[in-house]
Amino acid sequence: MYGVCGCCGALRPRYKRLVDNIFPEDPEDGLVKANMEKLTFYALSAPEKLDRIGAYLSERLSRDVARHRYGYVCIAMEALDQLLMACHCQSINLFVESFLKMVRKLLEADKPNLQILGTNSFVKFANIEEDTASYHRSYDFFVSRFSEMCHSSYEDPDIRTKIRMAGINGLQGVVRKTVNDDLQSNIWDPQHMDKIVPSLLFNLQSGEGTESRSPSPLQASEKEKESPAELTERCFRELLGRAAYGNIKNAVTPVLMHLDNHSLWEGKTFAVRCFKIIMYSIQSQHSHLVIQQLLGHLDANSKNSATVRAGIVEVLLEAAAIASSGSVGPTVLEVFNTLLRQLRLSVDYELTGSYDASGNIGIKIIKTHEERQLQEAVIRTIGSFANTLPTYQRSEVMLFIMGKIPVPGVHPALTNAGSGGCEGIRMIQIMLLKSLVQVTTGFQTTNMLTALPNSFLEPLLSFSLMEDPEVRLLVLTILLSVIDRHDNTPKFSSISIISDISVLKLKVDKCSRQDNLFMKKHAQQLYRHIYLACKEQSSGPQHFETLYTLLALISMELANEEVVVDLIRLALALQELAQTNEESLSVYNRCAVHALSAAYLNLICQLTTVPTFCQHIHEVIEMRQKEVPFLLPEDVFIENPKLPASLEKLEGDVLFQQSKITEVLGGSGYNTDRLATPYIPQFTDEDRLSKRKSIGETISLQVEVESRNSPEKEERTPAEEITFETLKNAIVDSVGMEEQERERRRQVVEKFQKAPFEEIAAHCGARATLLQSKLNQIFEITIRPPPSPSGTISSGYGQTQSRSVPVYEMKFPDLCVY
Repeated sequence: MYGVCGCCGALRPRYKRLVDNIFPEDPEDGLVKANMEKLTFYALSAPEKLDRIGAYLSERLSRDVARHRYGYVCIAMEALDQLLMACHCQSINLFVESFLKMVRKLLEADKPNLQILGTNSFVKFANIEEDTASYHRSYDFFVSRFSEMCHSSYEDPDIRTKIRMAGINGLQGVVRKTVNDDLQSNIWDPQHMDKIVPSLLFNLQSGEGTESRSPSPLQASEKEKESPAELTERCFRELLGRAAYGNIKNAVTPVLMHLDNHSLWEGKTFAVRCFKIIMYSIQSQHSHLVIQQLLGHLDANSKNSATVRAGIVEVLLEAAAIASSGSVGPTVLEVFNTLLRQLRLSVDYELTGSYDASGNIGIKIIKTHEERQLQEAVIRTIGSFANTLPTYQRSEVMLFIMGKIPVPGVHPALTNAGSGGCEGIRMIQIMLLKSLVQVTTGFQTTNMLTALPNSFLEPLLSFSLMEDPEVRLLVLTILLSVIDRHDNTPKFSSISIISDISVLKLKVDKCSRQDNLFMKKHAQQLYRHIYLACKEQSSGPQHFETLYTLLALISMELANEEVVVDLIRLALALQELAQTNEESLSVYNRCAVHALSAAYLNLICQLTTVPTFCQHIHEVIEMRQKEVPFLLPEDVFIENPKLPASLEKLEGDVLFQQSKITEVLGGSGYNTDRLATPYIPQFTDEDRLSKRKSIGETISLQVEVESRNSPEKEERTPAEEITFETLKNAIVDSVGMEEQERERRRQVVEKFQKAPFEEIAAHCGARATLLQSKLNQIFEITIRPPPSPSGTISSGYGQTQSRSVPVYEMKFPDLCVY
């Protein structure tokens, strides 16, 4: 009987005998290494038996798990691991099925040690590069189980930590195994990402105290590597680093949803940390995809609380700072459009007190201070985005924002009460101008013509004539940022009489050809707006300091000999403005204009390096220090200025003399005729349109202008009839007419030879409207002549109807042709 049993044992397949021999009688002794080597050699020699070996090992392991013989379970898994590492052949696919079945069995067990054992084996398997891909495997169970382990709530904290770390390692293994296998189910699908990413973020959040130190924390100590948060960060970085262009969205969307579901935007710290990891980990050329997703999420949360929107904007700010230059992507203007839209929405919310545009009471209470914080964050973010752009794109953004600034009466949609009325428009203007300040900060350009084109400069300067002092100050700040190309602005932060400007260490370059062209085109506009800004009653110390800086920067950045002469004339005109006081300025404003003029002439005289000019300026300043110190900046631009009760008409040596300056500069080769001509600012229609005291006045003015130029009114004007007598009288000249014409021409020539440029320009501007109306009448006559030489046509009802005939088709009588 015993012999028969022995015979049956010997008849068992060899692979089963080899597998049985690796298990010792006492599991504490561990794997029998000599027999394991025999099994490995057999598997390598007969690879077709590998799948049977795996199936038998799996069968034994399932039996041992059921019987709680955990020592043998560990031995079976060790044997499987060694076979996997040794056998890289085409037959491994079938063996892997048995292996994964065994790992699954361990992960389903209640014992934490078995779960960790199965995870470790799976990680070893994940690091093996297989020769052939397999399309019939499914890792869905492993994704779900490892994600569940990441959220373990085991009572013992040490074991809980080990389970969570095993889950993180398992997820990392799944990603490594599937990310490059085209035949596998796509790990980037939302069904998988919605489990993997939140599991990682959950563990990352548990270690929020340890801030991400660098883009790639490779050199972490062993203690740090034991932390779930540190392990999670490395796993998260690896996941994002493997993401291709089409997978970025699926990887980032669960992050946004996790931050939404757990209200993590308000704190900002964790959200910023998450996106720092994302931006540093993904390929740099994909950065704009993340930014676009954040912008879309910001739009989706338009009616959420200000703290949530501010958190998203802060994350955008950090993301833009990390993104490499130009990586905002092809939709640059869309980025700024979204941010400007959020800015306008915030202003509307603040004014209406509701998230509902229809004016109903919102469920959430609008907190003004939170909306203000959001607005400041959006403005900072706009500046951060602008700093990543090249110069030409930044110029486009400047134009884009300028086009968004509402002008009352020009944008009809803004005149309704829904936008907050006057206050709403004023707030939006200020917010958008602050955004422009951020965009232009640090703006460097070599060509002022491209940096300040007509389409940008003219609307900007028109805002400098607004009643609101804050708007005017922002406009001046923007001009300073664009004009200053050598960082000279901080050196003129305060107005003072500097005896030696060499201590300022100013950087002055020779004026280029493009700068000369720019000044020829726009100099008079700049002078005029500086002059008009000094006439404003509401101008304060900051306005005068900014105007002084602007004059100084023009002198150093854009000045040739002609510009220097004009700037001196402008400074003398400002002195005359304060002296005559036609605008009824306050005593402070008059003294401030005098002080501004003195400080600037003191600067320009040293820049021209004409000793006699400097001497005259210094003499006047010394005389003022003795007799009228309140006309100098040191006594005006202080906290408590020492001013007289009234400012009488000043005379004598305390004023800068135009005749004296003309004499001393004329001797140095400057244009004496131009110097001797007082500066007179041009008065244009812009002054009427820009003085926007109220929306109602502007709209009524616009309606009046439109009605005056409406085609209906023009059609009501009877067209002048051209007859033969009219043409004859126009041709025949009398002797008296010739004399009058000759005298008129002489007067015109004399006027254009001797009159100053400003007077000529003002005269031409006044006649522009009359000329245009005459041209309109002429075109009306020539294109639609009432008595057409080609005759009339009859309509169907017997009525005659004039037919419009172009001039070149008319047939005139021979007597009219010369």
